[in-house]
Amino acid sequence: MAHARRTAGFAAFALVLSLPIGALAQEGGPHSLVNQDAVRDFDTGNYSPYAGRNYPTRPLWGDTHLHTSASLDAFGFGDKLDADAAYRFALGEEIRTSSGQRVRLSRPLDWLAIADHSEFSGIGVALYEGNPRVIVDDQTRRWNQMMQRGGKDSIQAVIELVTAMGKGEAPPVFFDKDLGRSLWQDHLKTVEQYNDPGAFTAFAAYEWSSMPKGDNMHRVVIFRDGADRVGRIVPFSANDSVDPEDLWTFLESYESDTGGSVLALAHNGNLSSGLMFDTKTWTGEPLSKDYAERRMRWEPLYEVTQIKGDGEAHPLLSPDDAFADYETWDRANLDMTKLTDPATLEGQYARSGLRRGLELGANLGANPFKFGMIGSTDSHISLAAVEEENFLGKYTNTEPEPERWSHVSMQSADGAVKLLGWEAVSSGYAAVWATENTREAIWDAMKRKEVYATTGPRMLVRFFGGWDFDAADARGRLPADAGYAKGVPMGGDLTGAPDGKAPTFLVAALRDSYSGNLDRIQIVKGWLDADGETREKVYDVAWSGDRTPDADGKLPPVGNTVDAATATWSNTIGAPELIDVWTDPEFDPAQPAFYYARVLEIPTPRWTTYDAVRFGVELPPEVPRTTQERAYTSPIWYTPG
Repeated sequence: MAHARRTAGFAAFALVLSLPIGALAQEGGPHSLVNQDAVRDFDTGNYSPYAGRNYPTRPLWGDTHLHTSASLDAFGFGDKLDADAAYRFALGEEIRTSSGQRVRLSRPLDWLAIADHSEFSGIGVALYEGNPRVIVDDQTRRWNQMMQRGGKDSIQAVIELVTAMGKGEAPPVFFDKDLGRSLWQDHLKTVEQYNDPGAFTAFAAYEWSSMPKGDNMHRVVIFRDGADRVGRIVPFSANDSVDPEDLWTFLESYESDTGGSVLALAHNGNLSSGLMFDTKTWTGEPLSKDYAERRMRWEPLYEVTQIKGDGEAHPLLSPDDAFADYETWDRANLDMTKLTDPATLEGQYARSGLRRGLELGANLGANPFKFGMIGSTDSHISLAAVEEENFLGKYTNTEPEPERWSHVSMQSADGAVKLLGWEAVSSGYAAVWATENTREAIWDAMKRKEVYATTGPRMLVRFFGGWDFDAADARGRLPADAGYAKGVPMGGDLTGAPDGKAPTFLVAALRDSYSGNLDRIQIVKGWLDADGETREKVYDVAWSGDRTPDADGKLPPVGNTVDAATATWSNTIGAPELIDVWTDPEFDPAQPAFYYARVLEIPTPRWTTYDAVRFGVELPPEVPRTTQERAYTSPIWYTPG
């Protein structure tokens, strides 16, 4: 099978994806880019191949999971930045961090969902500022005075506050629904202030932070609507219920009562002790068809990568996948009160969740784990910055400074298990194929799962599935024309294979101009075999250079140009773009399956290497110097019949 190194088509493909590539468009001369199909409607006046297109032509970049000082944990760690600062930073402004450093994004984002915890949201800031709706007794007054004094007193106040909440001894005012509504409406005013249809989208959103016995069950709730509808509710929190089915009931009531639209996306599940993709409900009941249909109605997306580890695959679950062990966090649950039981790993990772969904779908008549994939930061410093050379940390105490790599980020009560600062992952972003930069268009794309995740770089990825793609579709100027005309995009469904045909996939990727060249594109397939067992296989579909798979079909590594001493690398290896059509060589029309694309960059310096050079520190051998950034598309599913 050809490896499809199509670097000569870079300029044309960049135009397809609406990149401002400037002089690159002239590399082969203007006539080399002419598409003969462009004249097909000349007689009717439609000479331009770009006229009349009604599909998304570029991805919109954003973050679905950003915390500000309104989140009590972020505030407790010293975050002083509010939603206003978060939006200004996302829009490309230079601001100062809570530790006083001047920071800025390399490029603005297109949209942002600030997802502060719904549990006691805004309480810490209200206490600090002396909000009269919160300062109602001697206890709250004392905490306010301690915070105002700053230093150790302020830290002690937050410790006392969090401890009281943990013991169920928080002041009653903290649970007051009228106070919660007031603080929520204050936040929505800022959301509306920054929402600028066509230019920048600000979503009303929050995080439902269920964490029974320290197991991460969090969901981010994102509304399609503005404050006129969203302002009618008080965000549902884990104080109301830790059962996700109760959250779904709340979302259903919201839509029924307001006429609005809302969805939830599941937090990465690698700290969930297997609860994220469990085979039973929170109450211990076997999953039912109703459960499956409700879950996919309300939770169409999954957060596959973020600061607290990558959640695509695990090496114990995918031993034949050379790239499965990427930024793996698998030692304990979220509060480190429970060590990870290997038997629970299948319920924690995206690929095993998708596989489990096929099996459940066959048994229940509906697939509860039929999700698209996005990346998010889960930053708690109000700043959505996850590029390796611009990684600002998870909490304020992990903002850039010489020794942050060695700080203890999390540890068990006995100190036996620790996560150190260097293990934080500079990840990730969500790319949405939307027709315009509005709440409605971006939310609709999320709902239909036409989205993909990256670990930070803004590489452009297309993925289509159908029955009739051929090699010519990967050579044309407008592959998306063929993609939408002949198949379905990422997040879509194929059903009922035509006689004698196997599914074909058109997949393309273009590197981020600020990041590394591309190593390869892979397609990950999972399927349910004739014995009712789920299986998986990773196929190398397109790759750079003249590498040849070995006798076992394994493609040699792309190489490594990273100079760790200077935190530099060279794009003399890899390819700027890759595109190909691939046909499943082992397709069985009777077996349900899913397919998603994974795009790998060449090795580039990890954020720890940038820190070592900038601060002049020596890192111990166990700290990684390089990373292979990547993207994960939403799957395309095949269903027999």
